[in-house]
Amino acid sequence: MDVFHPRLLVGRFAECFRLYDAVLPALCGATLARGSAAGPYAGWDVEGQGVLALLDRAMMAGVVDAGGSSPDGTSPAGAGFPPDDRGSGVPYGGGRVMLVSRVEDVEAAADLYVRYGARLVAPPADRPDWGPGLRTAHVCDPEGNLVELQSY
Repeated sequence: MDVFHPRLLVGRFAECFRLYDAVLPALCGATLARGSAAGPYAGWDVEGQGVLALLDRAMMAGVVDAGGSSPDGTSPAGAGFPPDDRGSGVPYGGGRVMLVSRVEDVEAAADLYVRYGARLVAPPADRPDWGPGLRTAHVCDPEGNLVELQSY
């Protein structure tokens, strides 16, 4: 499993892209590995390891809001999800940061998270439009922090 790395969920993608594309090479030697200012995704690596990624927040909200279920089988936008500290009721808090982890088995990893208190907000699914062979699931911890589990 790759070490967790942050993915910033942003509304002003092009502006954030220009900022991080300018500062990450100077600060830590990161290079743009994928994506562009056009979005909706871009990622910077150091020696082949993900350091930071940007993702359009509205696109991710559509993925999470469209899939998954709470432990009682309701939809993510429905019952079973406490409101976040802003009272939005969005299952993952409508957050700005998502932790991403590469795992061997997306289903097993999602089940493990749920067994220990996470909520499944987007079930395991193939995502060929995001990358060849990519499979993901999304969970949120008790505070509403979003975690993407991925395998290729």
